[in-house]
Amino acid sequence: MKLKMQLAAAALAVGALSTSANATDFSGGIHKSDYKWMTFNLMHSEDNRLPFQNKKDTYLEMEFGGRSGIVDMYGYVDFFDVLNSSSDSLHNGDNFFAKLAPRFSLDAMTGKDLSFGPVKELYIATVTNIGDHGAFGGLWEHYIGLGSDVQVPWFGKMGLNLYARYVRENFGGKDEKKWDGYMLSTNWFKPVKTFADGSFISYQGYLDYKFGANEVGSQPGRSKTSTEWFNGIYYHTDRYAIGYGLKYYNQMAFFTDASDLTGVRQDTTGFGHYFSINYKF
Repeated sequence: MKLKMQLAAAALAVGALSTSANATDFSGGIHKSDYKWMTFNLMHSEDNRLPFQNKKDTYLEMEFGGRSGIVDMYGYVDFFDVLNSSSDSLHNGDNFFAKLAPRFSLDAMTGKDLSFGPVKELYIATVTNIGDHGAFGGLWEHYIGLGSDVQVPWFGKMGLNLYARYVRENFGGKDEKKWDGYMLSTNWFKPVKTFADGSFISYQGYLDYKFGANEVGSQPGRSKTSTEWFNGIYYHTDRYAIGYGLKYYNQMAFFTDASDLTGVRQDTTGFGHYFSINYKF
Protein backbone atom coordinates (compact mmCIF):
# COMPACT_ATOMS: atom_id res chain seq x y z
CA MET A 1 0.00 0.00 0.00
CA LYS A 2 2.83 2.38 0.86
CA LEU A 3 4.42 1.85 -2.57
CA LYS A 4 1.06 2.37 -4.30
CA MET A 5 0.61 5.69 -2.52
CA GLN A 6 4.12 6.80 -3.51
CA LEU A 7 3.52 5.82 -7.14
CA ALA A 8 0.30 7.83 -7.17
CA ALA A 9 2.04 10.82 -5.63
CA ALA A 10 4.78 10.66 -8.26
CA ALA A 11 2.20 10.58 -11.06
CA LEU A 12 0.43 13.63 -9.60
CA ALA A 13 3.74 15.47 -9.32
CA VAL A 14 4.51 14.72 -12.94
CA GLY A 15 1.09 16.05 -13.95
CA ALA A 16 2.03 19.46 -12.63
CA LEU A 17 5.06 19.73 -14.90
CA SER A 18 3.20 20.26 -18.15
CA THR A 19 -0.29 20.35 -19.58
CA SER A 20 -0.30 17.86 -22.44
CA ALA A 21 1.69 15.24 -24.33
CA ASN A 22 1.27 13.23 -27.48
CA ALA A 23 0.86 9.49 -27.10
CA THR A 24 3.53 7.16 -28.47
CA ASP A 25 2.56 6.20 -32.03
CA PHE A 26 2.16 2.44 -32.58
CA SER A 27 -0.08 2.80 -35.65
CA GLY A 28 2.54 1.15 -37.87
CA GLY A 29 3.15 -1.71 -35.41
CA ILE A 30 5.14 -1.85 -32.19
CA HIS A 31 8.44 -2.09 -34.12
CA LYS A 32 7.74 1.01 -36.21
CA SER A 33 10.15 3.20 -34.27
CA ASP A 34 12.82 0.64 -33.29
CA TYR A 35 16.38 1.93 -32.96
CA LYS A 36 19.63 1.07 -31.20
CA TRP A 37 22.88 2.77 -30.28
CA MET A 38 26.21 1.94 -28.63
CA THR A 39 29.26 3.94 -27.59
CA PHE A 40 32.66 3.15 -26.11
CA ASN A 41 33.70 5.84 -23.65
CA LEU A 42 37.13 6.49 -22.20
CA MET A 43 36.34 8.08 -18.83
CA HIS A 44 38.45 9.73 -16.17
CA SER A 45 37.04 10.62 -12.76
CA GLU A 46 38.44 12.83 -10.01
CA ASP A 47 37.17 13.35 -6.45
CA ASN A 48 34.78 10.43 -6.65
CA ARG A 49 32.69 9.95 -3.54
CA LEU A 50 32.44 6.21 -3.90
CA PRO A 51 32.66 4.00 -0.79
CA PHE A 52 36.04 2.85 0.53
CA GLN A 53 37.95 5.93 -0.68
CA ASN A 54 37.63 5.18 -4.40
CA LYS A 55 38.38 8.74 -5.53
CA LYS A 56 40.18 8.51 -8.86
CA ASP A 57 39.88 6.18 -11.83
CA THR A 58 40.44 5.94 -15.56
CA TYR A 59 38.08 3.38 -17.00
CA LEU A 60 36.48 2.09 -20.19
CA GLU A 61 32.72 2.18 -20.46
CA MET A 62 30.58 0.32 -22.97
CA GLU A 63 27.21 2.14 -23.05
CA PHE A 64 24.18 1.05 -25.06
CA GLY A 65 20.47 1.47 -25.49
CA GLY A 66 17.55 1.54 -27.87
CA ARG A 67 14.01 0.39 -28.46
CA SER A 68 12.66 -2.90 -29.81
CA GLY A 69 8.93 -3.40 -29.66
CA ILE A 70 7.81 -3.39 -26.05
CA VAL A 71 11.37 -3.05 -24.68
CA ASP A 72 13.05 0.28 -24.01
CA MET A 73 16.66 -0.45 -23.03
CA TYR A 74 19.55 1.36 -21.38
CA GLY A 75 22.71 -0.07 -19.88
CA TYR A 76 26.46 0.13 -19.46
CA VAL A 77 29.46 -1.85 -18.25
CA ASP A 78 32.48 -0.11 -16.71
CA PHE A 79 35.93 -1.75 -16.73
CA PHE A 80 38.07 -0.07 -14.05
CA ASP A 81 41.76 0.89 -14.07
CA VAL A 82 41.92 0.35 -17.82
CA LEU A 83 45.45 1.86 -17.99
CA ASN A 84 46.75 -0.40 -15.20
CA SER A 85 48.08 2.63 -13.33
CA SER A 86 49.39 2.46 -9.77
CA SER A 87 47.90 5.94 -9.14
CA ASP A 88 44.38 4.64 -9.81
CA SER A 89 42.28 4.16 -6.66
CA LEU A 90 41.05 0.84 -8.05
CA HIS A 91 44.47 -0.48 -9.08
CA ASN A 92 44.58 -4.20 -8.21
CA GLY A 93 41.09 -3.79 -6.80
CA ASP A 94 37.62 -3.72 -8.35
CA ASN A 95 37.27 -4.88 -11.92
CA PHE A 96 33.85 -3.81 -13.15
CA PHE A 97 30.42 -2.34 -12.55
CA ALA A 98 27.36 -3.05 -14.70
CA LYS A 99 23.91 -1.49 -14.92
CA LEU A 100 21.04 -2.92 -16.95
CA ALA A 101 17.79 -0.95 -17.07
CA PRO A 102 15.17 -2.41 -19.41
CA ARG A 103 11.65 -0.97 -19.30
CA PHE A 104 8.63 -2.77 -20.75
CA SER A 105 5.97 -0.61 -22.37
CA LEU A 106 2.49 -1.06 -20.92
CA ASP A 107 1.07 0.84 -23.92
CA ALA A 108 2.65 -1.61 -26.38
CA MET A 109 1.77 -4.71 -24.33
CA THR A 110 -1.88 -3.75 -23.87
CA GLY A 111 -2.37 -2.11 -27.26
CA LYS A 112 -3.95 0.85 -25.49
CA ASP A 113 -3.09 4.53 -25.35
CA LEU A 114 -2.29 5.07 -21.67
CA SER A 115 -1.01 8.64 -22.06
CA PHE A 116 -2.43 11.43 -19.93
CA GLY A 117 -1.39 15.02 -19.33
CA PRO A 118 2.38 15.23 -19.84
CA VAL A 119 2.80 11.44 -19.64
CA LYS A 120 3.53 10.01 -23.10
CA GLU A 121 4.02 6.33 -22.23
CA LEU A 122 3.96 4.01 -19.20
CA TYR A 123 6.31 1.11 -18.44
CA ILE A 124 7.13 -1.67 -16.05
CA ALA A 125 10.58 -0.35 -15.16
CA THR A 126 13.52 -2.40 -13.89
CA VAL A 127 17.17 -1.85 -12.96
CA THR A 128 19.89 -4.33 -12.02
CA ASN A 129 23.22 -3.09 -10.59
CA ILE A 130 26.17 -5.46 -10.26
CA GLY A 131 29.66 -4.69 -8.95
CA ASP A 132 32.58 -6.42 -7.29
CA HIS A 133 34.47 -4.97 -4.34
CA GLY A 134 37.29 -7.30 -3.36
CA ALA A 135 37.57 -8.06 0.36
CA PHE A 136 34.54 -5.90 1.19
CA GLY A 137 32.12 -8.07 -0.78
CA GLY A 138 30.01 -7.06 -3.74
CA LEU A 139 26.86 -5.34 -4.90
CA TRP A 140 23.95 -6.99 -6.67
CA GLU A 141 20.62 -5.21 -6.37
CA HIS A 142 17.37 -5.16 -8.33
CA TYR A 143 14.72 -2.48 -8.74
CA ILE A 144 11.20 -2.85 -10.15
CA GLY A 145 8.37 -0.36 -10.39
CA LEU A 146 6.40 2.02 -12.58
CA GLY A 147 8.17 4.00 -15.30
CA SER A 148 7.10 6.78 -17.63
CA ASP A 149 8.18 9.16 -20.37
CA VAL A 150 7.00 12.68 -19.62
CA GLN A 151 7.03 15.88 -21.66
CA VAL A 152 8.62 18.70 -19.66
CA PRO A 153 8.95 22.35 -20.72
CA TRP A 154 12.36 23.12 -22.26
CA PHE A 155 13.79 19.66 -21.49
CA GLY A 156 11.41 17.80 -23.81
CA LYS A 157 11.01 14.07 -23.11
CA MET A 158 12.38 12.85 -19.80
CA GLY A 159 12.24 9.50 -18.07
CA LEU A 160 10.62 9.38 -14.64
CA ASN A 161 10.55 6.10 -12.70
CA LEU A 162 9.71 4.93 -9.18
CA TYR A 163 11.02 1.55 -8.03
CA ALA A 164 11.01 -0.80 -5.06
CA ARG A 165 14.48 -2.15 -4.18
CA TYR A 166 15.46 -5.80 -3.63
CA VAL A 167 18.99 -6.59 -2.43
CA ARG A 168 20.87 -9.74 -3.36
CA GLU A 169 24.31 -8.51 -2.17
CA ASN A 170 25.27 -5.22 -0.51
CA PHE A 171 28.79 -5.39 0.98
CA GLY A 172 27.49 -7.63 3.77
CA GLY A 173 24.67 -5.27 4.75
CA LYS A 174 21.64 -6.31 6.83
CA ASP A 175 19.40 -5.75 3.81
CA GLU A 176 20.82 -8.67 1.83
CA LYS A 177 18.12 -11.06 0.58
CA LYS A 178 15.43 -8.50 1.48
CA TRP A 179 13.22 -5.80 0.01
CA ASP A 180 14.60 -2.57 1.42
CA GLY A 181 13.70 0.92 0.24
CA TYR A 182 12.80 2.67 -2.99
CA MET A 183 14.37 4.74 -5.77
CA LEU A 184 12.97 7.72 -7.64
CA SER A 185 14.94 8.42 -10.82
CA THR A 186 14.83 10.75 -13.78
CA ASN A 187 17.07 11.32 -16.82
CA TRP A 188 17.33 13.83 -19.64
CA PHE A 189 19.15 14.64 -22.89
CA LYS A 190 18.70 18.21 -24.11
CA PRO A 191 20.50 19.65 -27.18
CA VAL A 192 21.10 23.31 -26.31
CA LYS A 193 23.10 24.51 -29.34
CA THR A 194 23.21 23.07 -32.88
CA PHE A 195 25.84 24.11 -35.42
CA ALA A 196 25.67 24.35 -39.21
CA ASP A 197 27.51 21.03 -39.70
CA GLY A 198 24.95 19.20 -37.54
CA SER A 199 27.16 18.88 -34.48
CA PHE A 200 25.65 20.07 -31.22
CA ILE A 201 26.15 20.73 -27.53
CA SER A 202 23.90 18.90 -25.07
CA TYR A 203 22.99 19.10 -21.43
CA GLN A 204 22.47 15.52 -20.26
CA GLY A 205 22.27 13.74 -16.98
CA TYR A 206 20.27 11.90 -14.37
CA LEU A 207 19.10 12.03 -10.77
CA ASP A 208 18.71 8.92 -8.60
CA TYR A 209 17.25 9.39 -5.13
CA LYS A 210 17.10 6.28 -2.96
CA PHE A 211 15.12 6.37 0.26
CA GLY A 212 13.37 4.28 2.90
CA ALA A 213 16.22 1.75 3.20
CA ASN A 214 15.44 1.02 6.83
CA GLU A 215 17.20 -2.34 7.03
CA VAL A 216 20.65 -1.24 5.87
CA GLY A 217 20.14 2.18 7.47
CA SER A 218 19.86 0.61 10.91
CA GLN A 219 23.54 -0.41 10.81
CA PRO A 220 26.31 1.82 12.16
CA GLY A 221 27.91 3.76 9.32
CA ARG A 222 25.03 3.15 6.92
CA SER A 223 22.25 5.48 5.76
CA LYS A 224 18.57 5.15 4.85
CA THR A 225 18.98 7.51 1.86
CA SER A 226 21.42 7.99 -1.00
CA THR A 227 21.58 10.49 -3.88
CA GLU A 228 23.44 10.71 -7.20
CA TRP A 229 22.92 13.75 -9.47
CA PHE A 230 24.94 13.93 -12.70
CA ASN A 231 25.05 17.07 -14.86
CA GLY A 232 26.96 16.73 -18.14
CA ILE A 233 27.84 19.18 -20.93
CA TYR A 234 28.86 17.30 -24.09
CA TYR A 235 29.87 18.26 -27.63
CA HIS A 236 28.52 15.69 -30.15
CA THR A 237 29.35 14.86 -33.76
CA ASP A 238 28.01 11.91 -35.76
CA ARG A 239 30.87 9.68 -34.61
CA TYR A 240 32.40 11.26 -31.50
CA ALA A 241 31.49 13.09 -28.32
CA ILE A 242 33.58 14.81 -25.69
CA GLY A 243 32.27 16.05 -22.39
CA TYR A 244 32.54 17.02 -18.76
CA GLY A 245 30.20 15.95 -15.97
CA LEU A 246 29.76 17.36 -12.48
CA LYS A 247 28.25 14.80 -10.15
CA TYR A 248 26.85 15.42 -6.69
CA TYR A 249 26.82 12.54 -4.21
CA ASN A 250 25.04 12.34 -0.87
CA GLN A 251 25.77 9.25 1.23
CA MET A 252 26.68 7.24 -1.82
CA ALA A 253 25.56 3.59 -1.75
CA PHE A 254 23.98 4.11 1.71
CA PHE A 255 27.37 4.71 3.38
CA THR A 256 27.28 7.60 5.85
CA ASP A 257 29.84 10.29 5.10
CA ALA A 258 32.85 10.33 7.47
CA SER A 259 31.89 7.01 9.09
CA ASP A 260 34.64 4.49 9.82
CA LEU A 261 33.12 1.23 8.72
CA THR A 262 35.49 -1.75 8.26
CA GLY A 263 38.44 0.50 9.16
CA VAL A 264 38.06 2.76 6.12
CA ARG A 265 36.88 6.35 6.63
CA GLN A 266 34.09 6.93 4.14
CA ASP A 267 33.99 10.03 1.92
CA THR A 268 30.57 9.67 0.30
CA THR A 269 29.13 13.21 0.14
CA GLY A 270 30.28 16.03 -2.14
CA PHE A 271 31.11 16.69 -5.79
CA GLY A 272 33.03 14.56 -8.29
CA HIS A 273 34.30 15.38 -11.79
CA TYR A 274 34.09 13.24 -14.93
CA PHE A 275 35.85 13.71 -18.27
CA SER A 276 34.87 11.61 -21.28
CA ILE A 277 35.82 10.90 -24.88
CA ASN A 278 33.22 8.75 -26.68
CA TYR A 279 33.23 6.81 -29.93
CA LYS A 280 29.79 6.04 -31.39
CA PHE A 281 29.00 2.85 -33.30
